[in-house]
Amino acid sequence: MSNTESLALQLIENIPGHVWSTDLDGRFTYVNSSMRAFFGGTPDNGLGTMEDWLQRVHPVDRHHVAAGWQHSLAIGDPFASEHRTCGGDGAYRWFRTSSRPFRDSHGVIEAWHGQTIDIEDQKKAEEELRDRSVELSVLIDMVPSHLWRLTPDGTTTLVNKRMADFLGRDLSDKSSIESVMDTIFHPEDADVVETELGRCLATGERFSMRYRLLRADGMYRWMSGRAEPMRDQGGSITAWFGLCHDIEDEMQAAAALRRSASKLALASQAANLSQLSASIAHEIYQPLAAIITNSDACLRWLAADPPNIERGKFTAKRIAQDALAAVDVVGRIRALFQRKPQPRLIEDMNQLVVEVLDLMSDEIAGTSTRVDTDLAVNLPQIPIDRVQVQQVLVNLIRNAIQAMDSTNPLRSLSIKSYQSGSDGIRVEVRDTGSGFANPNRVFEPFFTTKSNGMGMGLPICRSIVESHGGKLWVANNEVAGATVAFTLPAASAEYGTADV
Repeated sequence: MSNTESLALQLIENIPGHVWSTDLDGRFTYVNSSMRAFFGGTPDNGLGTMEDWLQRVHPVDRHHVAAGWQHSLAIGDPFASEHRTCGGDGAYRWFRTSSRPFRDSHGVIEAWHGQTIDIEDQKKAEEELRDRSVELSVLIDMVPSHLWRLTPDGTTTLVNKRMADFLGRDLSDKSSIESVMDTIFHPEDADVVETELGRCLATGERFSMRYRLLRADGMYRWMSGRAEPMRDQGGSITAWFGLCHDIEDEMQAAAALRRSASKLALASQAANLSQLSASIAHEIYQPLAAIITNSDACLRWLAADPPNIERGKFTAKRIAQDALAAVDVVGRIRALFQRKPQPRLIEDMNQLVVEVLDLMSDEIAGTSTRVDTDLAVNLPQIPIDRVQVQQVLVNLIRNAIQAMDSTNPLRSLSIKSYQSGSDGIRVEVRDTGSGFANPNRVFEPFFTTKSNGMGMGLPICRSIVESHGGKLWVANNEVAGATVAFTLPAASAEYGTADV
């Protein structure tokens, strides 16, 4: 035996797999040491015939393995099979067997050479993967939300069973999914969804918005939809995965809550007006009643015979005093609506904005409005009446929220502060609502476009801002909504830390 033949035999004997040969009748003529060790044989007895080997194949697999081997022996085609085989320890393991015929120079088969590779671990991994795939599929269909998948260009390739049932469509055919997706959005939402989704697909930003979907019974229901991109190791987007869940009941409850709040506000306004009217009537009644009483007394003194001039003069003076008291009452009422000097303290406008948002957090959350703040750092401090400016912010924020109708899927409110010039600050409240139909009239007292409005909110806000030496104005945005902005002057030298 040459060195090459010896080396080849050593390789075959030590290769981590079963290598074997048979004659034309299928009797083993050679098995390597790995194969003998697995079956518990010795170098002398080997395995015997192929029939002996087939008896070690799992009964479930034996028939198709034997049929395949007999077919190869008869036709001369290569043999290949995956099956379970029992080793010397009595345990079955999965193997992949392949064999080819060896032919002489005339093409006549002289022997069969083959190899058998242990694939037990691979089979277990495949089985675990199948189990996990089935489990994941069941989980996806059991999730109480609508799940879907998009390609990087936005083509829908998968929806879960819950979403298919909601739509009332058979979406097992992937080619039909995209055509269905073009028809399920409410006509008022379709363009907005397409625009926002297109922006997210282009930028890779998270998709999040509300829209209405067409249910199988022909009813549209509000949904809250979100989607996140999945990226490969290089950062490229390979797919989008999203979900949406039904929020129709929450939207209806929120609408009912707003209607109740509106009715409560009307009732509160009526109660406040009634209380104010009663207070005014009570305050004025006293001097007016005294005027009437003293007038009657004055007439009696002057009508006496002879007339009591002195008593008449005294009573007339009392009438004048009572009239002055009535004027004073009216003056105090008018002072509520006039700009009067008020004590001012040095305040941080950013902190005031944060406090107002915290105060209105429940109201904002009830309308599902997204609030973004961009508050500049190191703003100059300003001397203000904290309560009055707080009222301005509350009014502007509430107006912005009310301007964004509940059917608007993009309810976004932004508040920005920054330094205006060298000695003041500027605050902007921007919404995505319907804007001002008559921006030139919004500061007219009692002018309002709200069915339950009094038309005094913005005029009062402007009055407060101007009483602080600032300015307030409104403007419609280029795309959607409106912006209300105001400026306030910074603290001057007369305001020191002692006033804080």
